[in-house]
Amino acid sequence: MAFQKRITVSTSGHRDIHDLTEQVEQIVGDSGVQTGTVHVFNVGSTGAIGTIEFEPGLQRDLPEILDELIPPRTEYGHEEMWHDGNGHSHLQASWLGPSLTVPITQGEMALGRWQQIFLLECDIRPRSRTIVVTVNE
Repeated sequence: MAFQKRITVSTSGHRDIHDLTEQVEQIVGDSGVQTGTVHVFNVGSTGAIGTIEFEPGLQRDLPEILDELIPPRTEYGHEEMWHDGNGHSHLQASWLGPSLTVPITQGEMALGRWQQIFLLECDIRPRSRTIVVTVNE
């Protein structure tokens, strides 16, 4: 059995991070699945999904370290091709990945106490993000 719902998130642009944990928990609960997995997928190539302790320090640190590792600059091939200013956005999102799978045990996600699911906006402009959440037995 598969159960699927979508979450829509409006972002303010580069470095905007959102906690999706409660919304995903609600979908898992609505599914009725007791043992299985939940897959969380960002539709689009400049947003990333992952887990983190969702607290202000790390909300700042994660995007900052990404900008150090993959800084905004004009020398990326994407910039040379499209000149749209978001070559680093694609690379940062690819580095983190567009999705996450979490086990479900006794009807709840098997997340650690300090582990939340996040969406990180890597693009330079505000976006309306669609997150597809699929629960499987």
